[in-house]
Amino acid sequence: MHNLAFNYRKATQAINFFARRCGGSTTKLIVLKLIYFADRYHLRKYGRPITNDHYWAMQFGPVASSVKEIAELDSLSGSERHYAMDYLRKGDRERGEEEYAVASIADTDMTVFSESDIEALEFAWNEFGDRRRHLVNITHAYPEWLRHKKTLDAGQSRIRMDLADFFDDPENPSLPVCWPLTDEARTLAREAYFELNRVEQLWR
Repeated sequence: MHNLAFNYRKATQAINFFARRCGGSTTKLIVLKLIYFADRYHLRKYGRPITNDHYWAMQFGPVASSVKEIAELDSLSGSERHYAMDYLRKGDRERGEEEYAVASIADTDMTVFSESDIEALEFAWNEFGDRRRHLVNITHAYPEWLRHKKTLDAGQSRIRMDLADFFDDPENPSLPVCWPLTDEARTLAREAYFELNRVEQLWR
C-alpha cells in the first residue's frame, strides 16, 4: 500500500545531500541505499517516508524507483529534469569519477526538507556513511527485502515492496533498526501510515 505523492525536489536534494557528504560525488548504488535508510528511519519514527517514492526489491537491495531515475538523470519529466540538472550531473571518468556516479554541482537546498527529514538524512549518514562499500549486503539483512529473496533468486528482476514491511525489525540484533519500536508503537506507527495514505487518496 502506498498512495503518497512523490516529491522530486526532496528526492533531488537528498541525492545532492549524500553526494556532497561523499566529497562531491558518489555512486548511484550508494546514494540509493542511504536514501532507503533515511526513508526507513523517517517512516518508522514519523509515519511517512521522506521522498514518498515506490520501493522495489532488486538484486542489489531496495530501490526507490523515481529516485533512481533522478540519480540517472533519465526518464524525467520536463520540470523534474530542469530541477535535477540545476543540482546534479552524471559521473565523468575524466574527473576520476566512477562510471555510475552522480555528482553535485550546487549546494543542497535544505529548505525543501522538514526538520524531521534532515534528522533522518543525518541518521542515515551517521549510521551508514562509513559502511558505504557494504551497503548492499547490509540492506539484504532487512525483512522488507528478505521476504522477496527467493523470488529474486528464482530470476525475477524486481518485486514491488510494501512500505508497511519497513516497520518490522531485522533479525540480526547488531543492525540498526532505524528507530526502535515497541510492539504498541509499531502498531500505532503502521496505523498512522495507513491513515496518511487514506487521507492522501481522498484529496486526489
